[in-house]
Amino acid sequence: MSASENFSANLDAIDWRLLDLLQADASLTNQALAEAAHVSPATALRRVKRLRELGVIERFTALLAPAFAGRGLQAICEVTLDRQGAEHLDAFEARALAFDGGAASVLQQCWRVSPGPDFVLVTWAANMPAFLALTQSLFTQDANVRNVKSFFAVKRAKFDPRMPAPSPA
Repeated sequence: MSASENFSANLDAIDWRLLDLLQADASLTNQALAEAAHVSPATALRRVKRLRELGVIERFTALLAPAFAGRGLQAICEVTLDRQGAEHLDAFEARALAFDGGAASVLQQCWRVSPGPDFVLVTWAANMPAFLALTQSLFTQDANVRNVKSFFAVKRAKFDPRMPAPSPA
């Protein structure tokens, strides 16, 4: 049984209702969450704590509006390595995760993918010089990076990190 199947097997309708509410607005107070889920505050608190302990809830975070930064470049980068041995994939991934561009550029997401490129990265940079610095740090200083293809976002048509509740069996 996979981890996701194990999680789903341990979750009931109340858990899924709480998860749906928290995904829509994680800033809800426990009282408001309990009211919206039609459970007592003690039940809501206990269940959310259990969902965190199980790892169903990774973390609570605030999503900033894209217009907040005002300007900037968001790019999706496909990265193909020259050598794909496990140690080479792990080494690039570790470099990517350790990247710190400060306020000028951010590696927002790092995905190891197959087939096609080895990694897909979602980046944000304040401007083109900051993006250039990011690419030099992550791609050109590593002799194992064979190819990088960057796609610049011109419009975000949809972004929704929520996961739906599974359909009842």
